[in-house]
Amino acid sequence: MEAMLNNIFSTLGSYLSNYILIVALLGGGIWFTVKLGFIQVKGFGEGMRRTFGGMFKKGDKAGADGMSSFQALATAIAAQVGTGNIAGAATALAIGGPGAIFWMWIAAFLGMATIYAEAIMAQKYKQVGDDGEVTGGPVYYIRAAFSGAFGKVLAGIFAILITLALGFMGNAVQSNSIAAAFNTAFGLPQWIMGVVLAVLALFVFLGGTGRIAKITELIVPVMAAFYIVGSLIVIIANFKEIPYALHAIVVGAFAPSSIVGGAAGATVKLALTKGVARGLFSNEAGMGSTPHAHAVAKVNHPVEQGFVAMIGVFIDTFVILNLTALVIITTHSIPTGKTGAELSQYAFSTLYGKGGDIFIAICMFFFAFSTILGWYFFGQANIKYLFGSKAVKIYSVIVAVCVFLGSLAEVELVWTMQDTFNSLMVIPNILALFALSGVIKQVHDDFFKNRKK
Repeated sequence: MEAMLNNIFSTLGSYLSNYILIVALLGGGIWFTVKLGFIQVKGFGEGMRRTFGGMFKKGDKAGADGMSSFQALATAIAAQVGTGNIAGAATALAIGGPGAIFWMWIAAFLGMATIYAEAIMAQKYKQVGDDGEVTGGPVYYIRAAFSGAFGKVLAGIFAILITLALGFMGNAVQSNSIAAAFNTAFGLPQWIMGVVLAVLALFVFLGGTGRIAKITELIVPVMAAFYIVGSLIVIIANFKEIPYALHAIVVGAFAPSSIVGGAAGATVKLALTKGVARGLFSNEAGMGSTPHAHAVAKVNHPVEQGFVAMIGVFIDTFVILNLTALVIITTHSIPTGKTGAELSQYAFSTLYGKGGDIFIAICMFFFAFSTILGWYFFGQANIKYLFGSKAVKIYSVIVAVCVFLGSLAEVELVWTMQDTFNSLMVIPNILALFALSGVIKQVHDDFFKNRKK
């Protein structure tokens, strides 16, 4: 039965990533890039200023009225920067070759316009829940885009998909990655790590929005700095290979077979599909997950959070994921036949030895644990939408159980279903954004017109 289900979801997932995601994500990204006047270029400086200026603002505590703009971004990045940046990038390289990274760049550049649109719609249609707390996300702008029964059904489908994909199965996958990495690095039994993770996670969950915001605001800058420094040391040690790496990425996007030492059997289609699919799993632009965080940011105008949201994709892909790719390519680790986190561990171990396993284990802990918090928060918003705020505590306990169970063993079906549901989430989200294109442009224009006055 499990084998049959795995085959069904694997086939569906492959079809979605090979065709639907390519059209939806690249098409949506191109549409909003053009419609909004290349906002990812025009608004990049503003986004950087608001993001890094917000890091040093103190005293703005998260509560029922939402989070600060930076806390919302930190929660979004907590979800974005996860195992996809270590294991996902490595998998794309192993299957699609270095050229997959080029298509990740393209998807991320276009995705910056899509996530800008997501953030401003999440802000525009955010609401106050039955518990008095600000909440928001795609379910609300899907209902705004499509009236009547169709809107209700589509929003309900999205809410169920994201709760299953991220809140339950996704968090099981994240805890498995942490437990496996610690088992490899320290020989720690996976069930022990599972207990630790479940207890830590439940402690944060039960603290509500305020505790989640406080923890992610603290963890995200530290984990990013740690990984950046550790990666740069390896890349600098192999600096003579940087021109080769950049050549392999660009040329491999269009002629994979011409790259010596690339992934065996890589084709342009594989590079493109793996780059876009893994890019989605990494930066989540267009998937409809991060709008839940951006919806609760306390800003004066929706576009202000749109600027900040774009920087989340930039940090995830053009900084963190690029570092993983450069470490793997400059150390010529692709031909080893390894994939996922194992490939990343091997690449770092070429310089750090056993320390490479330890480095990845520590990074995996911060990356994946912060993702558990972010994905829990996204699922929580949809649980409130479906069942009301009284169901949140039950949801918290179920997620903690999933975190523990996920640490015990990698269940291929769970990973396959999560990937498939991630892809399915894109469809109602992108449909709503297209339907709201006029509103998005109106909100966008309103900000720039008022700023000129």
